[in-house]
Amino acid sequence: MLLLAQALVTEPVQIFLIVLAIILFAPILLNKLRIPHIIGMIVAGVAVGPYGLNILADDSSFAVFGQVGLLYLMFLAGLEIDMYHLRLNLRRGLFFGFLTLAVPLALGVLTSAYVLKLDWITSMLLGAMYASHTLLSYPVAARLGVTKAPAVLIAIVGTIIAVIGALLVLGATVSVAREGYFNVVEILLLAVRLVLWAAAILYAYPRVTRWFFKKYPDKVLQYVFVLALVFLAATTARAIGLEGVLGAFFAGLVLNRYVPVASPLMSSIEFVGNALFIPYFLISVGMMINVRLLADTDTLAVSAVMIAVALAGKWIPAWLAQKINRLDGFSRNVMFGLTAAHTAVALAVVSVGYNMGMFDERILNSTVMVILATCAVAPIITASSAAKLKVKMMADEGDDVIRHTRVNNTLIAVANPLTAASLMEMAVLIRNDRGRHSFFALHVRTDNTPQAKAVSHNSLEAARRIAAAADQAVESLDRYDNNIVTGIINAVEERDITEVLLGMHRRVTVIDSFFGNKVEQLLRGTNKMLIISRCFIPANTITRILVWVPRDAQYETGFSRWVRAVARLTRQVGCRVIFCCPDNIQPLIRGVIYTENYGIRCEFRSTEGWDDLVLLSADVHDDDLFVLIGARAQSVSYNSDMADLPDFLQRNFSRNNLMMIFPEQFGEAPVLTSFTDPLATDIAATPSAWLRRLFRRK
Repeated sequence: MLLLAQALVTEPVQIFLIVLAIILFAPILLNKLRIPHIIGMIVAGVAVGPYGLNILADDSSFAVFGQVGLLYLMFLAGLEIDMYHLRLNLRRGLFFGFLTLAVPLALGVLTSAYVLKLDWITSMLLGAMYASHTLLSYPVAARLGVTKAPAVLIAIVGTIIAVIGALLVLGATVSVAREGYFNVVEILLLAVRLVLWAAAILYAYPRVTRWFFKKYPDKVLQYVFVLALVFLAATTARAIGLEGVLGAFFAGLVLNRYVPVASPLMSSIEFVGNALFIPYFLISVGMMINVRLLADTDTLAVSAVMIAVALAGKWIPAWLAQKINRLDGFSRNVMFGLTAAHTAVALAVVSVGYNMGMFDERILNSTVMVILATCAVAPIITASSAAKLKVKMMADEGDDVIRHTRVNNTLIAVANPLTAASLMEMAVLIRNDRGRHSFFALHVRTDNTPQAKAVSHNSLEAARRIAAAADQAVESLDRYDNNIVTGIINAVEERDITEVLLGMHRRVTVIDSFFGNKVEQLLRGTNKMLIISRCFIPANTITRILVWVPRDAQYETGFSRWVRAVARLTRQVGCRVIFCCPDNIQPLIRGVIYTENYGIRCEFRSTEGWDDLVLLSADVHDDDLFVLIGARAQSVSYNSDMADLPDFLQRNFSRNNLMMIFPEQFGEAPVLTSFTDPLATDIAATPSAWLRRLFRRK
């Protein structure tokens, strides 16, 4: 033992080096054995900890980073939730939360009283330990891409209910143990503090976040700001008598709306958490586990009982939820794997009981064994079942959804470094995450002067930085051509581009048009979808997206493509979208969104002509994005009123966030499906249908 003490590493740089080596090599070695890397982190923590080889001490540094990693883990769980699907599964999640709280609580109380021979107050406190759990294996589900599955969302809602319920039971039990009776007032005060705290977070965080993101676009400042809000929520949660994990998780839910999944900010948050903080937490969990307790026969017997109760108490609710909600066996195992692990709250409950003299060392050591067993079982069950659930989800989606969304090649025309970053961010938000989507950043210059080359280099470099921050590949094209429009059109044909994204033209003279001559020439030179964007605020602070759709827009071949683009943008931003269109187009838009399962909040307003667009202009606010679906002069949805559209936009929307989409024309037309009749195929955008429509109108 003396030799072990002498071998203990205490120098900070060496400690950090050992931790980094564990984070680096544990996944590499265990992936070959098909063991989740989470288990590797915990086992490595056992090996290097004070109960293993005693290389590292479980000192304050691991306590700090471990707690930060736990809060980071819960924050990511709330941040990555699909809020639309969460609302759809909220009722089932609440029911599962009641089950995963009541069943282990009841089993824990009964086994503690009749098997372990504890008194009823102590049994109730130990039951609270069984009822709580930690989403330790959530990174496994996120890595396998099943975070939107109903089973995962149900488990997350159940976690909230179980943790809150366990803390309330803890408070009531401690009150009875201290005062000798059940203090209803104290429990009610805790509930009131919880409600007031949640209301304050819901009111303050969105407003402060929107203001900060508008004022400070720097991604580093935004990252630090988000983390400050998370730890503020965790600190205030502990101040009112709750656990910090609840505060971090609730902060993730509130900030979910302002951190799009495809944004550079989300990439930074996930990268730092998965690379450093969460592994630190897993290693710290392993360092708390004392494998030498296996030599004590009495402790082993108690541990066996407690492990069986802990696992059965979480498997039975998952089985009941599967039967009631008619889910498959993979979903049941995923729910069980996500809710089986006991770490932070379990330690908090048992520590309170031990400090009050309600638990002896036998229960304390057995709780550590429960943590070891559940932390080992949960990731393995989650990894094996989540992979099979992902395959089933992909098979259920079918090939019809992917057929029209497989290939997307977006050309981002960057004119200067000032607008290149915002255009690239918008392109990433609209990207197709269900198939192959390639990005090409293009700068066209008409001379070879050093100044022109410098502008081209800086513009493309700004686009590359944003794409790299969002973990998205982009090919840079520095092109010399006779004029800018010709260069863009040639690049469209060479790269098989499906849509072109460019910034909105700024008028420099009185006689200059709103869109500019380049846009008009592009519309005549290419039939691909053209997106013109102008945002004065960051895209993640948009509160609504209003889309104005002209008559006969459903007959354009690019109809479903622009609907998908708007739906993807809405899903990433997390706001609601309002389609202002004629009544006969509404079921077709619903059909595209429903068939491809985008899961967005969409509303519809009936509009017919130009007068409705004039009235709509008064309803567009500074935090809204106004999207207009245009039409080329030769298209079937074009009408004479659109000739006045540039002047109208200049008069009424010069200071609003604006996006103009000109759909693809004369391309391969998909068959449109109506939401009211998913099998309807009576509307097909073919040239003969356009001609019949034109003659009918005349």
